[in-house]
Amino acid sequence: MNNRMSRPLSKPDQFNTHIEGPKDNVQAACEAILRSVPEWFGIEESLVQYVRDTATLPTFVLHEADRIIGFLTLREHFPQAWEIHCVAVHADARGKGHGKQLLKHVEHWLAERGARFLQVKTIAATSANPHYALTRGFYERQGFMSIEVFPELWAPSNPCLQMLKVIDA
Repeated sequence: MNNRMSRPLSKPDQFNTHIEGPKDNVQAACEAILRSVPEWFGIEESLVQYVRDTATLPTFVLHEADRIIGFLTLREHFPQAWEIHCVAVHADARGKGHGKQLLKHVEHWLAERGARFLQVKTIAATSANPHYALTRGFYERQGFMSIEVFPELWAPSNPCLQMLKVIDA
């Protein structure tokens, strides 16, 4: 267990949701969320590692009523440069703006700490996977820009796209 402070930073909204984080002991809830969206998290080894990482990396959780419906885990590269390590919203809660809500909350948290850049890696457009077109579109709508493709970082069948966003101070 780490000593990160956990406090709610966002207020409940019209969806009866609120965000907490960084939050500890959320592995089971995060695993359930990842398993609900196998189109994005269908590689068991990766899914298990993402769940493990929630125990050691800053993880923010989105509650709706009495359950966790989404999470976002961060990785710090430098105080001014962070990465979205993993983000997911439960399948039955997708398409309602919850991913955007999580991201905006995390950007505010990062800006308070002096961060300037937020990056994310996802599957590049050269992949035949149609689900990642939705992912790239989401990040583009949130202000991320494509900056580089790494064709074999993960696997030739999963070319990596690195995207970057400047965090508003």
